[in-house]
Amino acid sequence: MDKIQGFGKNFAANFTPFAARSQQYLKEQLGQADDKVSNPPDPALTSVSAEAATATFSSTPGPSSTTALHDTTNAQSNPGLPFLPGLFAHSDILFALRRKLTENKTQLPADYIELEKRVDALKQVHQKLLAVTSQFNNEAYDYPPNLKESVLDLSRTIAEKVQLLPKASPKTFNHALGRAALASSHLLEHSDPLATALEKYALASEQVGEARLQQDRLIQTRFNQPFTTTLNTNLNVFATKARRNVENARLTLDSVKSRAKNGPLGFGLPNVGGQKKSEVLPSDDHLTEEQRAEIEAAEDEFIGATEEAVGVMKNVLDTPESLRNLADLVQAQLEYHKKAYEIYSELAPLIDGLQVEQEV
Repeated sequence: MDKIQGFGKNFAANFTPFAARSQQYLKEQLGQADDKVSNPPDPALTSVSAEAATATFSSTPGPSSTTALHDTTNAQSNPGLPFLPGLFAHSDILFALRRKLTENKTQLPADYIELEKRVDALKQVHQKLLAVTSQFNNEAYDYPPNLKESVLDLSRTIAEKVQLLPKASPKTFNHALGRAALASSHLLEHSDPLATALEKYALASEQVGEARLQQDRLIQTRFNQPFTTTLNTNLNVFATKARRNVENARLTLDSVKSRAKNGPLGFGLPNVGGQKKSEVLPSDDHLTEEQRAEIEAAEDEFIGATEEAVGVMKNVLDTPESLRNLADLVQAQLEYHKKAYEIYSELAPLIDGLQVEQEV
């Protein structure tokens, strides 16, 4: 505890004179200071600040800690702790400086801003659609998550029954229906009409499942891949790079203009509170030839970057590639559902006929 109290005393004793000088400098820059520099703080007041700083480091709650909290709250009115008002002055300076820099920022053309919004919207379109259509890359996206099939069920395909190509049965919903129907038919007598109907339904389900896999392959190659390429290349690389070049050129132009107006630092400290200092900013007529040339070169770079970005963004927006990809997506789904309709259209009359025969 003695070490902590010693640290608090040293901190206050060393920091207080520095804070006083810093605050005086800021006041001079902001036009708030008097012509005379204020005297250093009284050592007696410094000891008071040390005791307050020491009290705030105390870890034992009690009356002493309450007193320390009260002293810290009222530190702004205590001349022995001038660094707290200085912190508030820093916040005011940063706020005013940020506002001043915003006001002096070169404005982008309205048409350019509109193009940026359209490009951002197109990027979101690609991201949202791909978040869903990427599921077509997963064969089992419609496979029942709670369905438990044995290894024997998965290795035995309906191809054994219907003379299709032997292969491991895919984990799709339709293939699962087919395997369940085929296994169920084996539980019945071969002459049972229901067993015959289940075999036919198993065959139809596998055919629909194969059609679904074909749809998935088409969507992967004709939609997901080109759509991803457009997102990663045209939108995330070309358009983004062109827009970044515009922003860099604008920052360069603003920096050149600010240096010509405010000197090498590029900015002047704004007035916060206090009287405003008389400030005569140089107009364009007072710029040197070197400053004019530097500003004109920065303006040309900014205009060139803007025109290039406009061309890139228009090319990204006007290309029919996205519509072509969407048309391929719809066509793949249409072919799948058309194939499924044809399969079930042939199956339904056969099962109806078996039902009529059994009823008779």
